[in-house]
Amino acid sequence: MTDSKEDFEPHVEELFEALEGKVPKETLRKELDTYVNVYGIGLGPAKSGIVKKFGASRRTGVSGAAGVTKKIAELEGTEMNVTVVAKMVFVEKRAITVKGSPKTIISGIAGDDTGTAPFTIWGDTGDYEKGKVYAFRNAYTKKYREQIQLNIGTRGKVEECDDVSLDVKTSADTAPTEMKIGEITDHTGNVSLTGRITEVEPRTVTVQGTEKTIWGGIIADDSGKIQFTAWNDFNLSNDIVVRVENAYVRAWKGIPQLNFGERATVTRTNADVGTVESGPASKTVEEIVRVGGGLDISITGTVVDVRAGSGLIRRCPQCNRSVHGEECTVHGHIVPVNDLRLKATLDDGTGAISVIILKADTENLTGISLAEAEKYSKQKGDLDAVASRMTAAVILKKVTVTGNVMSDEYGPQMTARRTELVNVDVDAEAEKLYGEVEASL
Repeated sequence: MTDSKEDFEPHVEELFEALEGKVPKETLRKELDTYVNVYGIGLGPAKSGIVKKFGASRRTGVSGAAGVTKKIAELEGTEMNVTVVAKMVFVEKRAITVKGSPKTIISGIAGDDTGTAPFTIWGDTGDYEKGKVYAFRNAYTKKYREQIQLNIGTRGKVEECDDVSLDVKTSADTAPTEMKIGEITDHTGNVSLTGRITEVEPRTVTVQGTEKTIWGGIIADDSGKIQFTAWNDFNLSNDIVVRVENAYVRAWKGIPQLNFGERATVTRTNADVGTVESGPASKTVEEIVRVGGGLDISITGTVVDVRAGSGLIRRCPQCNRSVHGEECTVHGHIVPVNDLRLKATLDDGTGAISVIILKADTENLTGISLAEAEKYSKQKGDLDAVASRMTAAVILKKVTVTGNVMSDEYGPQMTARRTELVNVDVDAEAEKLYGEVEASL
């Protein structure tokens, strides 16, 4: 054999990162061994072939050669081994959950003289400073919702560049666009708008070791509502109408969020912003996909699928994570508690969305209480039996769900705060459908 499995490990790690963890390492290890030691193919072409086989044919840098250096504007979202020299425009440590386990990552915005891009450092929790220039080495990139994202995995590193000076071209250098709130998406840059403050409250955050007071809340007009963060005291209060100039948009899990930063101006106005909805905003799935996510959204559609993880589940009593057996990935051995939920796919005719429906609404929709589910599961000797029974009760039912919608690479998802069954007039619906079919003939 020309290469041992141990020799393959760095290349397996590189492939695993390039394929975003979607292919098990053991599979990649076997594929690499077959390409190199059975087919006699070199490591570079072998890695390129494996990446192409598993769906990332346009990724570059798998030949084993040293990574290239690129400007941010030159990134395509397909690089596997690239160096980018950029200034950290914004940086923060964040706690996330990966496969049920807590993890600390560093994320932010990096920029050079050609543009900016969000970055994530996955394998390092060191200290980095806003305003300093760093070299992001052995990075890989991907594109999500048409935005390039820079990632540093276990093989990458970030090094400070003391001798490099950069003037960053940011969205702040672009003239703001006049917009209604409902037109804002997770790709929007600088905006100017007029809206009514419906909620606002101060809170204290720590920025580079120093405590700072910021103001967060909701601003709305007759087209929608959006969360905002004001980084200075603009003397905001509930129910006033304000004119906001040169704010910028950042997205969190697909939900656009408005920021009143250093360049923003906020002034009171008597302008008419129309009727501001006090309850949830009714949206279609198509509209949600266009925007990226949203707060207090109401969607009406038909349950077309009930996915794995539905029915009677077990949770950790301390962190509420769903668990298998009696082990929690965070708290170790536990005595789990039972719970009910539905993980449904809802289709409203414009698209489909994943919805997680919690215990109370699951009981109401299915007519099966937690106690009944526990009894039924015990009788059948199978947890999945409850999910099958619940599926039969809700499939093809029309419901209205309300909650916040978030998005990731798998699409939009809502955790429903409220779910209601919609009574359908079958005769009227049939007549409507017949009319549509007849009109199309």
